[in-house]
Amino acid sequence: MSAAGTEGTAGPGTDRIRVFLVDDQQMVRGGFRMLVDSQPDLEVVGEAGDGAEALERLSVTRADVVLMDVRMPRMDGVEATRRLAARPDAPRVLVLTTFDLDEYAFAAIRAGAAAFLLKDAGPEELLGAIRTVHAGDSVVAPSTTRRLLERFAAVLPDPDDTDGTPAAPAHDRLAPLTEREREVLALVGRGRSNTEIAAELVVAETTVKTHVGRLLAKTGSRDRVQLVVLAYETGLARTT
Repeated sequence: MSAAGTEGTAGPGTDRIRVFLVDDQQMVRGGFRMLVDSQPDLEVVGEAGDGAEALERLSVTRADVVLMDVRMPRMDGVEATRRLAARPDAPRVLVLTTFDLDEYAFAAIRAGAAAFLLKDAGPEELLGAIRTVHAGDSVVAPSTTRRLLERFAAVLPDPDDTDGTPAAPAHDRLAPLTEREREVLALVGRGRSNTEIAAELVVAETTVKTHVGRLLAKTGSRDRVQLVVLAYETGLARTT
């Protein structure tokens, strides 16, 4: 069913987080809308029933965070995420998934999603995830990301070529990094938090945050989740 007529904008003078809903089930969208609109700092500005409709509506509707289902007709959430991520000033995408569809969440993260969350997450967890994503952080806990990547490591490209060094494209992304930045990237890929990395390297946590910020800038990664993917793709982190 079309979501026509549902777009809106935050009122003048407000700084509410603008949320856009993408799911092929109208009742699911309705539930999310009620939850999001119940918060004084959040507002649903539109919704769509599939990826193609989402792209069309998001070309004329400003949103900060998109709640994106993955299994939808016409265009799934992975392709919609990929196309959204290529747009200037793209909204942050929070992929909604289930345990038995983790491979879709993995694909969406590689396509540019900021995070993924299980559909059966509690209301407070979902609301917190929206706020966290909007703040520019990753919702996915490092250990959760690691387990996801371990499960689907078979679909990752072989990180080594014949002489045991990372393949060329991945190696190019690592080239600007210092040795310490490579150490930090490897630990991020292994599921370590900033606090854990600081303890392991015997440095201040603020120093680790600085390194992570430089890693994001130097590798062109959108967020910590994509740093984890990069660490696996380049062989800095292993599933064994």
